Amino acid sequence: MKLITSSSPHIRSGETTRRLMGTVLLALLPTLLAGVWFFGPRALALVLVTVAACIVSEWVFLSVTKGPGSVLDGSSAVTGLLLALTLPATTPYWMAAVGGVFAIVVVKALGGGLGQNIFNPALAARALLLLLWPASLTRYTSVGAELPLLSMAADGVTSATPLHSMVMPSLPDASLADMFLGSIGGCIGEVSTLALLLGGAFLIWRKVISWRIPAAYLGTVAFLTLVFPRGQEPLSWMLYSLMGGGLVLGAFFMATDYATSPALPRAQLVYGIGCGALTILFRYHSLYPEGVTYAILLMNACAWALDKFLPPVRFGVQKGGEAG
Repeated sequence: MKLITSSSPHIRSGETTRRLMGTVLLALLPTLLAGVWFFGPRALALVLVTVAACIVSEWVFLSVTKGPGSVLDGSSAVTGLLLALTLPATTPYWMAAVGGVFAIVVVKALGGGLGQNIFNPALAARALLLLLWPASLTRYTSVGAELPLLSMAADGVTSATPLHSMVMPSLPDASLADMFLGSIGGCIGEVSTLALLLGGAFLIWRKVISWRIPAAYLGTVAFLTLVFPRGQEPLSWMLYSLMGGGLVLGAFFMATDYATSPALPRAQLVYGIGCGALTILFRYHSLYPEGVTYAILLMNACAWALDKFLPPVRFGVQKGGEAG
């Protein structure tokens, strides 16, 4: 037998950043189609504006700084699409563009570039927009409302989301079937639980993401809302909590971001539990009914510590680092 020695890496993969981002875009396609179906052409126009803002801002930044990276890897397109899906269809185009520039230039590029940023760029941008223009980010329209396509800011009949009803606290008027399919008011990409589950299952099947973070996240929310319901029907309260807001979008597409989530198995489980616990804390005790954005951003800051303090158990090594 011939022994061949070489430098690492010893295991090579055909996966590339462009291929991974393409898979994520494909997984988000059902959610995008559902958003356009329920909110009309303006939802698609808003997505195009946000994606274009992300791509152009990254191209300009790389051209000026001569830094490594490429707009062709698809990461800026994914960031733009995710950001647009977290916005109401009535969001002004210019505001969505500001969010896209902030996500790419400030959060991603100045944070070190692809794979080096601490916080999820799309969620950080949404948090900024919510801080600066809360009225625009909480103005939701009902499904089927006619929104002007060419107007920079769209006005529509405002509609309370199921989460707003649950703040009372009371169960929403919408049925669970409506929430599962998407016939409710809300942000473009959070209304159809079915579309999000299809995309999330596709990512797990393709092994782009691990099941641990979504399972721990959704499982924690399910447990806490079932044990500590704010309504008279614990099971219904749990189901409405799971399908309300951007929880499923965050669990599958935001919290699992490679750069901002732990890489080790035990750390991923704790990370998902932390996201779920913080989400319920914010939903029950904050001014805004949705807590996914801030929950994931806070856990992003803890990802490196979880990887450091929750390492995998190495075979043949006893506690304390001694060989068995």
